[in-house]
Amino acid sequence: MNSHDLDLVENIPYDELQLGQSQQLMRTLTMQDIVAFAAVSGDTNPAHLDAEYASRTPFGGVIAHGMWAASLISALLGTRFPGAGTIYLSQDLRFMLPVRPGDSLTATATVVAKDDAKRRVTLDCVVVNQHGQTVLQGQAKVLAPREKLRHARIAVPAIQLVDA
Repeated sequence: MNSHDLDLVENIPYDELQLGQSQQLMRTLTMQDIVAFAAVSGDTNPAHLDAEYASRTPFGGVIAHGMWAASLISALLGTRFPGAGTIYLSQDLRFMLPVRPGDSLTATATVVAKDDAKRRVTLDCVVVNQHGQTVLQGQAKVLAPREKLRHARIAVPAIQLVDA
């Protein structure tokens, strides 16, 4: 493998997916992630953004948007497993524990069923924190890509937050 290959990503087409096969994605949450998520989603609940208010809630401090943790599953499915060409059909979610700034989360998706007639895949999805505690779990159904795609990793611009 040459250095150019490190900038390439491949999907896993339907025919290559096997029952029990899984893959993971890890990310550490920052307060800047929470603020950026609030900015793009419009969800400015003070439980996410106001430390003084959040300290008086049952959580005792700022927590992430539950959908931020869920977005790790979306990132895993859309970029790695199965990857490019995957179409989300449905996702059920159960939020188990709050996620806080500094938490390192690992999202895992595991193939549990395949429908050959429709090329649909069912995946069990779980997100755990750095302590091995499940913070989110559910099941996704996707339409897996038909063909192998190998492409350059797509760079996205950095987000710089400024006070409004």
